[in-house]
Amino acid sequence: MPEGDTVWNTARVLARALTGTRLTGTDFRVPRLATSDLTGWLVHDCASRGKHLLIRLAEPTGSAHWTLHSHLRMDGTWRTYAPGERWSARPAHLIRVVLYAATATAVGYHLHEVDLVPTADEHRLVGHLGPDLLGADWDPAEAARRLASDPTQTIAVALLDQRNLAGVGNLYKCEVLFLRGIHPRTKVGDVPDLAGLATLAHDLLSANRGRWTQSTTGSLRRGQTSYVYGRRAQPCRRCGTAIRTEELGDRVTYWCPTCQPELA
Repeated sequence: MPEGDTVWNTARVLARALTGTRLTGTDFRVPRLATSDLTGWLVHDCASRGKHLLIRLAEPTGSAHWTLHSHLRMDGTWRTYAPGERWSARPAHLIRVVLYAATATAVGYHLHEVDLVPTADEHRLVGHLGPDLLGADWDPAEAARRLASDPTQTIAVALLDQRNLAGVGNLYKCEVLFLRGIHPRTKVGDVPDLAGLATLAHDLLSANRGRWTQSTTGSLRRGQTSYVYGRRAQPCRRCGTAIRTEELGDRVTYWCPTCQPELA
């Protein structure tokens, strides 16, 4: 399940494979871009913005700059392959975009919200996002201000709202709330130190940049990487109480009823 750090890592993989190269061919398997051809376009940069991927390119003459935007949501992924290497990550019917270069091929599987827009118009696609947890614009005070704008919302739902802070997914939501001892159904207005909560989320994502195994416990061993996420009915690592789950905002939330008591 891609979260901000996974998308950041994906952008770096694409950057290493494509930045500075000219595309030798493209294949768009989404209706709105089916006739697009970026052959000869120069890849300038590959970046992430929260959970969004931005591949920035220049037309062959260099007179115009465009951005290929995609969102991974729950199941999307990009993979890079050497020329002639078999594309083995997912079934072929899930392929949405293929970018060919002389030294590498980038294949996007099950991508969502695929768009090609002038780079100057990127804000139309990502301008609504809050401060990026892994971006140059990260600002815990601004994230806290946005979270506090709806004090009646549950903190579990507010953390997943990318308009508040960009990059938190279900895993980090559950883990941050556990580490701060906050019940997921607590109203935002009752949560102390929202800036501290946002800072902890930033620290956890930052710790996992550059690796694909996401850990909030400090351990990379299988089965030991999380405190509560994915551990339904298993004993809490702190107190031994069985971890509980509940669906909040269409997402399954994990928490410890002892370490995260519900407010009276």
